[in-house]
Amino acid sequence: MLDTVKTPARVLRVEDDYLVRGHGRYMADDAKAGQVYAAFVRSSYAHAAIKGIDTEAARAAPGVLAVLTAADMDAANVGNITRHPPVAGRGGAKLVVPPRLPLAKDRVMHVGQTVALVIAETAVQAVDAAELVAVDYDALPSVTDLREASDAGAPQLWPDIPNNLSFDWPGPETNTEANIQAVDKTIAGAKQVVRMSILNQRISGVPMEPRGATASHDAATDSYLLRVCSQGAGPVREVVTSIMGTDKIRVITEDVGGGFGLKGGVYPEYPALLVAAKQVGRPVHWMSTRSEAFTSDNEGRDSVADCELALDEKGKFLALRIRVISNIGAFLAPPGVLIQTASMSRCLPAMYDIPLIDVQGICVHTNTVPVGAYRGAGRPEANYFMERLVDEAARLTGIDRVELRKQNLIPAKSMPYKTPMGLTYDSGDFAAVFKHALELGQYDSYKQRKTESAKRGKLRGLGISCFLEHSGATPFESASLVFPDDGSLIVGLGVTSNGQGHATVFSRLVIDRLGLDPAQVATRHGDTDMALAGGPAVGSRSGQSVSTAITRAVDVMLDKGRKIAGQMLEASDADIEFADGQFQVMGTDRRVALMDVAKHAKEMKARGEITETLDTKERVDTGLTFPNGCHLAEVEIDPDTGHVDVVSYKAVDDSGVLLNRMIVEGQVMGGVAQGLGQVLLERTVYSDGDGQIVTASFMDYGMPRAHHLPQIIFEDHAVPCTTNPLGVKGVGEAGTTGSLGALMNAIIDAIPNGAGSNLDMPATPERVWQACQAGLAAA
Repeated sequence: MLDTVKTPARVLRVEDDYLVRGHGRYMADDAKAGQVYAAFVRSSYAHAAIKGIDTEAARAAPGVLAVLTAADMDAANVGNITRHPPVAGRGGAKLVVPPRLPLAKDRVMHVGQTVALVIAETAVQAVDAAELVAVDYDALPSVTDLREASDAGAPQLWPDIPNNLSFDWPGPETNTEANIQAVDKTIAGAKQVVRMSILNQRISGVPMEPRGATASHDAATDSYLLRVCSQGAGPVREVVTSIMGTDKIRVITEDVGGGFGLKGGVYPEYPALLVAAKQVGRPVHWMSTRSEAFTSDNEGRDSVADCELALDEKGKFLALRIRVISNIGAFLAPPGVLIQTASMSRCLPAMYDIPLIDVQGICVHTNTVPVGAYRGAGRPEANYFMERLVDEAARLTGIDRVELRKQNLIPAKSMPYKTPMGLTYDSGDFAAVFKHALELGQYDSYKQRKTESAKRGKLRGLGISCFLEHSGATPFESASLVFPDDGSLIVGLGVTSNGQGHATVFSRLVIDRLGLDPAQVATRHGDTDMALAGGPAVGSRSGQSVSTAITRAVDVMLDKGRKIAGQMLEASDADIEFADGQFQVMGTDRRVALMDVAKHAKEMKARGEITETLDTKERVDTGLTFPNGCHLAEVEIDPDTGHVDVVSYKAVDDSGVLLNRMIVEGQVMGGVAQGLGQVLLERTVYSDGDGQIVTASFMDYGMPRAHHLPQIIFEDHAVPCTTNPLGVKGVGEAGTTGSLGALMNAIIDAIPNGAGSNLDMPATPERVWQACQAGLAAA
C-alpha cells in the first residue's frame, strides 16, 4: 500500500473553520436541560486521618441538593478506581495497587484529594456550600521527595508497601545476571567512563481546557451517560463500567482543549459524579478550576537517574548502565510504573550502537499527586539521559561531539537492528538524518555565529540531540465506514482527537483512496455507542493504528462493492475495477458510482438478498514503530543576568510516510514548545514538611510564552517503516523527546569551562547565572 500514499500538499485543517468561529463543543458548551452543578471538597493536608465530616451546614445552604461523602460511594458499591496493568517486579513480586477512592474515606494522601461532593442549582452555590463542609483532620507525617521516600525514617504511606517501594524493576527480560555481570566487567575495564546523575523534574500538564465532566442517569433504564473531556471515550468507558459494576454506560468525548497524557485515564471525580446524578435525578456538571487542576491532575516526569557510559580509547560506546528512581505519587495512575521502566527502556540505546545495557529502577510512593503520562512518558527521559551522556563524553575525552556521534550511530545496513533490550528497529537511516540536521542547522558556520555573539557580550551555545522513540504500544484499533442515505460517507474513528487534526488526516485518507469530493466525507469519533474498540490518543499511536484500520476497512468495503457492482453491471466481480469514485467493467465504459452501489446494497439487504451492506467495521493490530530524528538548538546567554534566549531551533524528523505534512510539522513544533517549557521554566514544587503545593497557580508555575520560542524550522527525512501497510511512524511526542537534550546541551555548551555540566532543569536565570560566574572565574 505504500504507493497509494503520497506526501500531501499543505491543506487547511477541516476542524479550523468551526473552531475559530466559536462553534466547538468543549465541556462547558453543552448545558443539559435541568443541569445542576458540582463542587468538590479537597484535602488541604498532604497526609492526614479523617476523624469526621460535618455536612449539616452545607446541606442547609441555598440551592444545595445533596452532599456526598465516602458513605454514599460505599452505598453505591464504588471502590478502588485504579486499574493498572499487571506487572511483575524483582523476583516476580506482584504490584500492589493502593485503594484510590472517589471520595476519601479514612485518610487523605495528598493535597487536593477529593473528600466530599456538593451538588447545587448553580456553580456559585455549589462552591459556597463546599466551603461550609467541615472536615476534622488529624495531621500525619508526610514525604514528598523521591529520594527521601525510601529512607528508613520516612513516613510509611501504605501498610502493605514497605519502605514506600511500589515497584522494584530488575530491567527487561534481556537483563539477565550474565548481562549485568558483563556490563559491570566492561565498565570496570573501560578506558573512559562517564558518570552523571540526571534529573527530570516534576511538571504539570496544564492543558488549555481543564478537566471536566457531565454525568446523567436515566432512571427508566438505569443507564448512565458520561460526557467527559478525555483522550479516549472507549478506554474511559471500559474503566468506568468496571468501577460502577454496570455496562449500561455511554461515554461521549467531543472537542478537547489539549490532553498531553493527563486526560488519558479515569479520575475520582467521574464515578462520584455518576453516583450524584443518580441520587439527584438530574444531570450533574463539573469543570475543574485551574487551581484544582494543579492539585488533582496527574503530573509528569519526577525521576532521577544515575547513569554510566563506558567508552574505549577511540570513543566507541561499550556499555551503558542506568539506575532510575521515580516518584509515582500517592496512588498509581495508569500507566504508572510502566513509564519509567518499560516505556523508558524501549528507547535505549536510541540511535547508538551500544552492545551492553543494564537498566533497572525503583518507583516510590510519596504524598503527592499521582504521576502519569505526560507528553513522551518515558521517551524524553531516556533520550535526555543519552544526549547528556554523549556530550559529557565528548567533553571528557576531547573527541568532537559530532564525530563521537557519527562513529557510534547504528548504520543503515544493520537494519533490522536487534537492540540489547530485546526489541528490533525495523527501519531507519540515522547517519542520513544526522547529516541532514547538521546541514539544516548550518553547523559548519556555528563558530562564526559564536564569535559574533561574543562581540555583543553574549555566550552562545549549540546543542545536538539525536533521539529515537517507540510508538504503537497499544496496537489494536478500529475504524468504520458508514453510508447514510444522503450521498455521504462517515468515517468512524475509535480514537479520540485532542487537537491533533484527526478529522483532517483520516478523512483525507478516504477521500484520496476513493476519489470522493471532500464535502462527501465526514468523520465521527468519541462516542462509545459506535462500538469501535481501540486505545486512547496517547503514545504517538493514532497515525499508524488508525490509518491501518481505515485502509483495511476500505479494502473490505471495496471487495463487497465489487460484488454488488458486478450484479448491477451484469459482469463478474473479477472484472470490476475501482477508480475515482466509480466501479467499472474493465475495458468498457460501463460504470456505476460508489454511492449508487452503497444505496443499491441497502435495498438488496432490505429484500433479504444479501447479509451485508457496504457499511464496514474493521479492527486491526499493528506493530511498534521507531520514530527518530536529530534536533539542533542554539542559545545566547547574558552572563550578567543568566537570561537564556533560544535563537535557533532546527528539527529533522523521520516519522515514516507523512499522512499530512502540515499536521506533522505542527506536532513537532508543539512538542518543542513543551520541551522548552521543561528546560527553562516548569517545575512543580512541594514544600518540605507539610507537603503543600507551592506552584498551584500561574503566579508560581512558569509556562513558556511566545517570546520564549524561536522560529522552529522543520524538515522531514522519511524512511518508511515495515510494521504497518502505509509505512507510518508516530510523531506526537517527537518534539518533546528531541528538545530536552538539544536545549540543555546548548545551554551547557554556552557556559564557559564546563561549569554547566551538572546543571539541572529547569535552567532558570539564577542557576544559569551561577554556573556562568563559576565558569568565568575559572577562566
